[in-house]
Amino acid sequence: MTEQTGMPPDAHPIGRAMTACAPEGWHRADAVFGVTVGQEIGTITYYTGEQSISARAPDSVITAVREHRAAWASMDAGPWWRMLLSLTKSGELEVEYDYGELPFPPGQLFAPEQYRADLAAYPRDRIPVWLAAYIGHDDRQLRTPQQAAAQARSDRADEVWATLAENEFPPFPVMWARWATIAAAFVAARSDRGPRMAPWTAIYESAEASGSTLHVLPGGRAVLSGGVWNAPTLDAVYNDGAPMPRLYGGAPEWLTDHVLNPRAATGLLSFCYWWQAGRWYRGQSPTAVDCATAVPGIWTGDTVAAAAGGLTLHGDSGSREAIAALVAAAEAGTVTRDLLAGVFGDDERADVDGALYQYALAGLTMPAPQTMPGGEAISRVRDYIAAHRLDTTEYPLGQLIAERFSVGWMVYVPVPDGQHLVGRAIFYIGDDGFLEHSSSSTAPPLFITHFEQRFAERQGLKIYNTDGKEE
Repeated sequence: MTEQTGMPPDAHPIGRAMTACAPEGWHRADAVFGVTVGQEIGTITYYTGEQSISARAPDSVITAVREHRAAWASMDAGPWWRMLLSLTKSGELEVEYDYGELPFPPGQLFAPEQYRADLAAYPRDRIPVWLAAYIGHDDRQLRTPQQAAAQARSDRADEVWATLAENEFPPFPVMWARWATIAAAFVAARSDRGPRMAPWTAIYESAEASGSTLHVLPGGRAVLSGGVWNAPTLDAVYNDGAPMPRLYGGAPEWLTDHVLNPRAATGLLSFCYWWQAGRWYRGQSPTAVDCATAVPGIWTGDTVAAAAGGLTLHGDSGSREAIAALVAAAEAGTVTRDLLAGVFGDDERADVDGALYQYALAGLTMPAPQTMPGGEAISRVRDYIAAHRLDTTEYPLGQLIAERFSVGWMVYVPVPDGQHLVGRAIFYIGDDGFLEHSSSSTAPPLFITHFEQRFAERQGLKIYNTDGKEE
């Protein structure tokens, strides 16, 4: 954005046109215009007292804007694409000219053909990378499943192998945990900025328009891809006609559009790494150092701790240990709410529950121990029996009882006094909601022992025998 105040060509004719159509009682007006040789948009907001009125710029103003842009065409900088103008009733005028250093906001971006026509009328030596990609990417970075499979076969036939990216990015599991920790810290601080976690995806967008995504796939696979703002390689492609880097050279067939950063659809992907068989690989992507501005600070545990610590609301000496414990727990997948509260506090200033949810989306939480009420256990068993249409003859559901054991409940209808029934239904339901259907044919103590082991496995807990040895 280039500021031009009171400099030729004169913008005051636009101000006079805006003044002529201003409402009664106005004192200030802000306007934004977008113009190419074939299309224009313009919105003016007038302020009257504490109220504002926004409307499309009338033709008289648009005509003045077009004439002003045409006058700029003879200047060294050439014609701009957007103009921001502020005007006061006393005649003070401030103007900013936008040549596309940053992407144009939604609603102020024309179709690619409009910019192509404008560049044909007003040729330029170079244009911003994002705009050059917008009008000329030609879907060259897309990778459909069909294209991925064909390219993988071709690469194998031509002996095109991926590059092992050893000691560049942290190992994927560690990176995933660190990314989630920084995301949780920003959420805890109630910040709208910073990385975020989503199901199977970690997301980051920097303030400088660089960014990346980390997609998780089954089988211990992952894809890290994104774009560095004004990447030199892309500048060379779009402004100098250099060949597009083979970002997917040697990539497996499962690396497709579905797991790539959205920049691939706009031609602005500047790097792509994939995690396979416990290692990072890449095609013709730059090294991790050159991608650093597009990823959060996941490089070391200390960088993560510093990022999280900078977002805490208190600076007591004990917080360092609390942050270190949180980072370690994240990498171990055992984060709890108490650990988060120890770092960020547990009052209304910090969104601890939101932060914990970031970890939950990443699958890095240790569930807080909760005991299911006996009444809920009976209700779930009753619903299970009804859903499976089990025979309740001589098994009245109104007589169900629940007996507590270490990690859940044994729910059943007691045998009437004086009777001995074999194969009587017994239901076991854990505090985590898992329900298993058994019968009195299997001794309850034996069934409970194995049920407790299965519960521990689900919770990631260790079971020890009476000798203190792990089973």
